[in-house]
Amino acid sequence: MTGIRLSIAIFLIAFWGSDVPAQSPPKNRVIILTDIEADPDDTQSLVRLFLYSNQIDIKGLVATTSCWLTDEVNPESIVKVIEAYGKVQPNLLKHEKGFPGENELLGLVKSGLPKYGMTGVGEGLDSEGSEWIIQELEKDDDRPLWISVWGGVNTLAQSLFKIEKTNSKKKAKELISKLRVYTISDQDDSGLWIRNNFPDLFYIVSPGDDYGSATWTGINGVFNGIDNSTISNAWLSEHIQQGHGPLGAAYPDVSWGVEGDTPAFLSLIPNGLNNAEHPEWGGWGGRYELYQPDFSKTKEGGSIVRIGPETRPIWTNATDHYIRYIPDAYGRSVKKDTTVFNGYKETLWRWRDDFQHDFAARMDWNIMPFEEANHPPIPIVSHPEKMSVKSGESFMLDASNSTDPDGDSLSFLWFPYPEAGTYKGEFELSQPENAHRIHGVAPSVNKAETIHIILRVTDKGTPSLSRYRRIILQIEPK
Repeated sequence: MTGIRLSIAIFLIAFWGSDVPAQSPPKNRVIILTDIEADPDDTQSLVRLFLYSNQIDIKGLVATTSCWLTDEVNPESIVKVIEAYGKVQPNLLKHEKGFPGENELLGLVKSGLPKYGMTGVGEGLDSEGSEWIIQELEKDDDRPLWISVWGGVNTLAQSLFKIEKTNSKKKAKELISKLRVYTISDQDDSGLWIRNNFPDLFYIVSPGDDYGSATWTGINGVFNGIDNSTISNAWLSEHIQQGHGPLGAAYPDVSWGVEGDTPAFLSLIPNGLNNAEHPEWGGWGGRYELYQPDFSKTKEGGSIVRIGPETRPIWTNATDHYIRYIPDAYGRSVKKDTTVFNGYKETLWRWRDDFQHDFAARMDWNIMPFEEANHPPIPIVSHPEKMSVKSGESFMLDASNSTDPDGDSLSFLWFPYPEAGTYKGEFELSQPENAHRIHGVAPSVNKAETIHIILRVTDKGTPSLSRYRRIILQIEPK
């Protein structure tokens, strides 16, 4: 015991001093490709996107086709949602700064060609949308450019076609290296063409059209053993659609599945958990790993998109082994559940209540003054978020100086996220996991390993809101 206390004391001296709030990362810049009007869920996703438009740098809103909408594009439908947003934008600014004006967003609305898939890719097939992507890529901006694909991806395919045809190999490689693509499965035949012809392009996708096996369906699937109420029609009516101003009224009823496109930008929201450059770390948009999927195990789905073999590694489905912490009526306020959930969709739905509550709170911002609405807590850890420890060494984690802008009471939860790190052995933190301060002991390792520990801070406002800090332990052998 004396040795453990001494190790902790040494650690405190080395790492504790002034509080270490997380630095604000640069806003992720993104261009949206949407087959809006193919399904009401694109409109739903736009409503949510604009509520985060002060935290995500939206650079384009491009109406495209897809396998469900093969010969038309509908930019006017994007405009309608922006006009509804414009009516509530002044009130949103009472809650956080930086929400763009209506006219700024209207200037970002563009169109792809009203052609399906590869019939819209080739010589003479440039469009307003494909040119806009190139123009944004060529800007003097070191940030990656995310392409969030909610339908077909042929507008991006045409951009890539032209970049390759009109630039030196060096310049083309430089431009393409700045692209990041997150596409909601394959909704035309140009996605596979892109992946096969641009093998170095950063590309997240659950390939093919077997939507039932796709990670992104964790946002709208009804799963056994959990509370699915935050995606119910009754919840959406109460917390999103009705009594939340023009933007809430613009949120349509579910026809197929609620917000199937939203995961393509959820990972861009700065919440302390998300790191868009590291899909393998997991976050609100799910968790993905880089590998070449086995085509023989890819099932045909229900759309007209033909699947084909993947010829190179892509960021795709990854499995989490997830055990929830659930409320306890007496004693310690939370306890570990006895059920283990395993699968791709678990990497996304494990955060679903958190991001749905966040959505509901921001919908309240449309109509409420600051004093009547809830705002997310601010987790503050009193040590670096990347720390090096030796095998067998004790360490302490402390979030006692976390705050809440509304003065709400805060709940804490610390838990390892083993799939996000390299260490795959047994590891648990000390108890209680729900205290503002917790300690652990680094496992014994033969080579350098990493363990990710997530801090989730949740307020007791209405709706309750969560923010996170990700502590990465670098464990060195003795």
